[in-house]
Amino acid sequence: MLMYQWEDADRERVGTISRQKQKFTYTIGLKSFACVADNEELSSAQKVGRLQLFDITHRKKDGSLMTTEVAEITEKLKDKRAEYEAIASSDSFVNLDNIDNRIITEVLGPESNTCLQGIRLKLKFKG
Repeated sequence: MLMYQWEDADRERVGTISRQKQKFTYTIGLKSFACVADNEELSSAQKVGRLQLFDITHRKKDGSLMTTEVAEITEKLKDKRAEYEAIASSDSFVNLDNIDNRIITEVLGPESNTCLQGIRLKLKFKG
């Protein structure tokens, strides 16, 4: 084998291992999370948060969620959001603008923060 063939084989192996570690697949293809969020913001004229981005990127073309596991996670995310909104209504110190990261970490675990890092960086620089 030539050197570039070894590099290609290694890259394929790394990609295969990475795909096997994914809990579930998202449906945006090669688009970045930031591009998807930008497109959604342009079409809806509203800011897109991480919870909404999760919902957008885990739906099939027909609008249904990818799997039952994704449906369960989406429901947990909505429940957590409602829980924090209820707390915020009685406690003025709770900032709902930054709560999406905490909710995703609580429901999906800390490793999920690297999965949706593109949108977090986008939102940080966008203001």
